[in-house]
Amino acid sequence: MRLGILGGTFDPIHFGHLLAAEEARVALHLNQVLLVPAGDPPHKPDEAVSPAAHRLAMIRLAIADNSALAISTMDLDRPGPHFSVDTIHLLRQEWGTDAQDTFFIMGADSLSQLPTWHQPERLIELCRLAVAARPGYRADLGGLEAALPGLKGRVDWLEMPVLDISSSDLRRRIEEGRSIRYQTPTAVAEYVAEHGLYCKK
Repeated sequence: MRLGILGGTFDPIHFGHLLAAEEARVALHLNQVLLVPAGDPPHKPDEAVSPAAHRLAMIRLAIADNSALAISTMDLDRPGPHFSVDTIHLLRQEWGTDAQDTFFIMGADSLSQLPTWHQPERLIELCRLAVAARPGYRADLGGLEAALPGLKGRVDWLEMPVLDISSSDLRRRIEEGRSIRYQTPTAVAEYVAEHGLYCKK
């Protein structure tokens, strides 16, 4: 069993998330990719996050046609704060995977911040890192290796088209009354409109 884990607030989910999940699945021969919506993200303490029910509904709509993608509500079902190292440890227990068959999917921008995360040295012992390029970010692997010895040997680079899409930009576009078509699945855009998400109150 080879397992991919993609965490995030998914507020809303967009094609950048889905492309990273699918590219990791194919490139790393993953049997399953879990999308793990954040419950209480410690790196976003001052940012309002949409209710979990809405974020889950949008993820379900986005992945409905891909049986290799699934949702784990682990971080929604347990009290926070939620740290990636704990989530990966618990998911490995649940799915019975080892460190060589567990891949944490992230962007190069997140990789650059890894030394500031909670227990990063344990994180790279628990899994491999599947890292996708992000526009404007270039990871300093030498500096990262100095901060976290052994990191370079735990990274798998994902060659994929670069989509400069972010949830924060989609929320801003919606608030300004602009289109998000072709940046997120149609079903997600329709859900956002139906429920009036991200509009000015």
